[in-house]
Amino acid sequence: MALVTTSSSGVNDGPLFAEVDMGSDFNAPTVRATVVQASTIFYDTPATLDKAERLLAEAAGYGSQLVVFPEAFVGGYPRGSNFGVSIGNRTPKGREDFRKYHSAAIDVPGPEVDRLAAMAGKYKVYLVMGVIERDGYTLYCTVLFFDSHGRYLGKHRKVMPTALERIIWGFGDGSTIPVFETPIGKIGAAICWENRMPLLRTAMYAKGVEIYCAPTADARDVWQASMTHIALEGGCFVLSANQFCRRKDYPPAPEYEFCGTEEELTPDAVVCAGGTVIISPSGAVLAGPNYDGEALISADLDLGEIARSKFDFDVVGHYARPEVLSLVVKDHPTIPVTFTSTTETEENTKIK
Repeated sequence: MALVTTSSSGVNDGPLFAEVDMGSDFNAPTVRATVVQASTIFYDTPATLDKAERLLAEAAGYGSQLVVFPEAFVGGYPRGSNFGVSIGNRTPKGREDFRKYHSAAIDVPGPEVDRLAAMAGKYKVYLVMGVIERDGYTLYCTVLFFDSHGRYLGKHRKVMPTALERIIWGFGDGSTIPVFETPIGKIGAAICWENRMPLLRTAMYAKGVEIYCAPTADARDVWQASMTHIALEGGCFVLSANQFCRRKDYPPAPEYEFCGTEEELTPDAVVCAGGTVIISPSGAVLAGPNYDGEALISADLDLGEIARSKFDFDVVGHYARPEVLSLVVKDHPTIPVTFTSTTETEENTKIK
């Protein structure tokens, strides 16, 4: 696995800290972060978890304290598939494709989550992992967060799947837009084109996000402009992780087909070119973007850069105008069915 590493000071051999003291020391702490650029092993979740552990171990060996994986790394991003859908029609093969995809997804909580938590604890890293979450028979594109002691912190469900993603993924609600305060900084995530939603970003800024994780499936050059803008707008570090995939990383046709392009693709054809990148609050590119293959992209984050960047632009602080423009976030769970007997039982328990 290739390693690409740098720091905001240009020095790579400075001190590393297993835990960062965020107390009254006037010297801002430095955090080593790694974003993973690698492919899922499609339709094989146990093998994908094995691969994730190998990558995590390698990143930890470089001294990384935070490791961010791409969108849908566990469960897979079904690039090129249409699941046999056209308006007014679904095909039998498309239904079977969904069954297999559903089978590769994971329950949250569940045994795969327990294994990911154990990995984070074993290698003593904060872990941000893109997964396909299975909730009954609805799937969600989700990011899971774990601390360096092996504890599951929570999740973010993608609030707006893009285009054809909407036929296979459900919609997250306002209850899963977390920002976690940790000893290495305040960590949150938005997935792929959610990052282009100004109100969602504003909600995260209001929660104080300092290390903004952006797992994605977008390898286009223009994605870099969005990442730089978010870093400048939010005064935060932006860590964007994407997969690097070739056609041979997916099952062969006819089991899995890239609709409209299958006949043009050789086994070594690149179907997702990566573009994984780390950007500072000042808009400086600290590492990446990488389009060369699977890699670990690392940088040392000088957390003092956050205050320096917000000196002249704090989007939800001194640069806000709440008497003119404001945002209300509905952050309660949206539950389609509520049983009154369950609610009454909970209320009676509280009274006792």
